[in-house]
Parts: sequence; structure tokens; C-alpha cells
Amino acid sequence: QQMQEAYYKEIADEILKYDHVLLFGPTNAKLELHNYLSKDLHFKDIKIDVESADKMTDNEKDAFVKKHFES
Repeated sequence: QQMQEAYYKEIADEILKYDHVLLFGPTNAKLELHNYLSKDLHFKDIKIDVESADKMTDNEKDAFVKKHFES
């Protein structure tokens, strides 16, 4: 649990650099991270989208993200 929270903190520090982020993937980790971020007021002005997605190759991930932000 502590390792997971430390990992989420590391990701959160990177997310602070952006105005709009997309959390996606096949597991519930994206929802747990979103819940973790929601409790912190530092993220109130950052738009955070959460989408389920199957396991993908790097090229598929790039296309998925590009498509998401184009719409």
C-alpha cells in the first residue's frame, strides 16, 4: 500500500506539469490514481479524463491518445 502511494505521488508530480491528462488502461489502477488525485486540491484546475482500454502496443497507445485529444 505504501509503495503504491509512493508510485502515485511520483505520477502526480508529473501530472502537475499539465492542464489536461488522460488516464487509461485495462486495470483499475487508473481509477485508484484518479481518486488519489481528486483528494488533492493541487489538481482541481487540471482536467483529468479516465478511459478504459485494452492492452495495447506503443503505436496503439500513441494513436489512442492522439484520437482522444483531437476530439
